[in-house]
Amino acid sequence: MFENLTEKLDNVFRKLKGRGILNEEDVKAAMKDIRMALLEADVNFRVTREFVEDVSERAIGREVLDSISPGQQIVKIVHGRLVELMGYESSHLNLSNRFPAPVMLVGLQGCGKTTTAAKLAHHLTGRKHRVSLVSADVYRPAAIEQLKILGESINANVYDSKDQKDPVKICVKAVEDAETNGFDTLIIDTAGRLHIDDKLMDELKGIKDTINPSEILFIADAMTGQDAVSVAEKFDDLLGIDGIVLTKMDGDARGGAALSLKKVTGKPVKFIGMGEKTDALEIFHPERMASRILGMGDILTLVEKAQTTADEKTAKELGKKIRKNSFTLDDLKKQLAQIKKMGPLQDILGMIPGIGKIKTLKNATPDERELVKTTAIIDSMTKKERSSYKIINGQRRKRIAKGSGTTVQDVNKVLKNYIEMRKMMKKLTKGGMKSMMRGNLPFK
Repeated sequence: MFENLTEKLDNVFRKLKGRGILNEEDVKAAMKDIRMALLEADVNFRVTREFVEDVSERAIGREVLDSISPGQQIVKIVHGRLVELMGYESSHLNLSNRFPAPVMLVGLQGCGKTTTAAKLAHHLTGRKHRVSLVSADVYRPAAIEQLKILGESINANVYDSKDQKDPVKICVKAVEDAETNGFDTLIIDTAGRLHIDDKLMDELKGIKDTINPSEILFIADAMTGQDAVSVAEKFDDLLGIDGIVLTKMDGDARGGAALSLKKVTGKPVKFIGMGEKTDALEIFHPERMASRILGMGDILTLVEKAQTTADEKTAKELGKKIRKNSFTLDDLKKQLAQIKKMGPLQDILGMIPGIGKIKTLKNATPDERELVKTTAIIDSMTKKERSSYKIINGQRRKRIAKGSGTTVQDVNKVLKNYIEMRKMMKKLTKGGMKSMMRGNLPFK
């Protein structure tokens, strides 16, 4: 996500910071590069023009050019303008005015409405809502079955609409069913088309007028770039939408749609889809997203992910073990399992500030299979070996490699990394943070 834009902006800012003193010509040259970077990231051309004009006006001010670090000041201006462009603050669903509160998902065929319906149900269930799902797509034969399977995977109720042919009546009955059974939220998965047509819009208007949804969310496919923006604009004009869910963000290295949608439609991006799994839905935070774009990481989201996957009791026990320097290979295995729950390694790395500037990691693609291999190696050890790694001699390493289907070199690598981790933890517990911040890290 934003990989290309982040790299290009980083190059621009590195030049600015390297000069120390800047003049108007330096700023204009940088703004030209920023303009090209935004256009190449598929940001709407009108949005790009206004963005560059606004940043230029602020950056050429004397308080910036005469400051001690003008390059850093311009980075701050760009960050603030990006936050402003994407809507300042996260926008939440409005579910308080109805019981049950119908949430209507609309969009073109293939944009990810059905998967998003299940993700949203999973998200709301985790926030103590009682959620029901219904498919109002009577045209795609597998739509109802797909939603049913997804609903079962997250233990969510799915209203059975398979023998009904009228989308409006399906929604009315689903609302009644949700009210009868005490569900406070009803997520409606509507039909899509390959393009906008009168029949589709009339059907959606019929559902809207009949059930008066609390929220109408437009589902936009980030992979389609500016097409997603123009379609969102048309849906808003013809139907009226309350917010946007941007799907497939994990597969789009440009990210132009995320930067254009709020400005063009006037409606906030409320969620982003970051994968196929039902838990791969994130609340859209403009400030955090701006930080990701500028390579500053996103520690808050990383912490939230860790909190949702971590067991509090286990976390406390781990803390005690680290303080006592008794972190075992079993503990390492538990931590690897937690990391896998947090999502793709590439996404996790992207949330760590400055990670993209480390040359050895910049173009590295984390291999999820390494986690599996490490777990298999630890599983092949005896209980005594996992608790006391020093007894693992040459013969034991051969046995472990054979049992895990790996090589002795793989076993050696796991043990080496584990020992280095223990050293790093020891530094942390002995107040060695300042030393580590100076660059004395155990990993090379």
